[in-house]
Amino acid sequence: MNMPFGLTIFFGSLTVWAGLLIWGLTHKKFTPFIVFGIAFLLFMNVRYLIEGAPAAIAFFIGIYDVLDNIGLQSGQTAAALATCPDNACTIWGSTYELHPSWGTAFHDRFLNGTEFRTNLLYAHLAFNSIVFVLMHIQLWRPGSGANAALHAYLGRVSFACLTIGTVCAIWLAASHGSVDEYGGNLSMYGFWSMSFFVYGCAVMGVLAIRRGDVTSHRIWMIRFAGSMWGAFWIFRVILFVMGPILRDYPSANILLCIWVSAPLGILIAEIVRRKILDAQLNGTKQRGDLAYD
Repeated sequence: MNMPFGLTIFFGSLTVWAGLLIWGLTHKKFTPFIVFGIAFLLFMNVRYLIEGAPAAIAFFIGIYDVLDNIGLQSGQTAAALATCPDNACTIWGSTYELHPSWGTAFHDRFLNGTEFRTNLLYAHLAFNSIVFVLMHIQLWRPGSGANAALHAYLGRVSFACLTIGTVCAIWLAASHGSVDEYGGNLSMYGFWSMSFFVYGCAVMGVLAIRRGDVTSHRIWMIRFAGSMWGAFWIFRVILFVMGPILRDYPSANILLCIWVSAPLGILIAEIVRRKILDAQLNGTKQRGDLAYD
């Protein structure tokens, strides 16, 4: 079995990233892990704008084909797996003919869907990618001293981009009720709840700083960062790991990711803030900056 070159890069990068996480947990230094995660996200998202949605989705599904097919014998299938016309929904060629059913639906919706739907996806990915980068700049360089004006400006830009990206996400999710492979209305409401968690944390952070509460602003923006990591990376990790476990239950895996990822990201961010970041903040106040390491 020859792995496509793009997936070789992906899984190699994933291995390196996992190593950085282990190193970060042992040394309580997470900057390398976070920077790699930002670059990795851009690698995943920018390809949609370069290759087009169908090709990028085929790459995305190819990631999950590996585990979702593990242990299946020739001719065997599962309730949450499906085929697609000409096997065009994956970059594996003829290696895997069964794919996660949410993936085949995802590919079909943008291969045969309207141009407006595709543009909504592009806008969502583009603006949320900008936010993902800016939120880390904001956390690493808080708005004190000489940074105050730039921090406030980048905050406004980030919030505007987040608003556009969230509106696009809500709009896209509004049509999920008819997509059984996603879980129908449960997926629609789930994606709306994800948007609520992400945007809600950002709004709480904005309200806090507008009333001059810097401490609460910092807390809510860390939670917001957690929700963003949850909505993107935790979502994809759960989808990858749980695929073979839940492949006998239609829509179970995708619904689990939709409903759990953002709040789980917030929970993890809150734990990290209390256990690590607050201690580091107390130790770096004399430097006048907030850093992850």
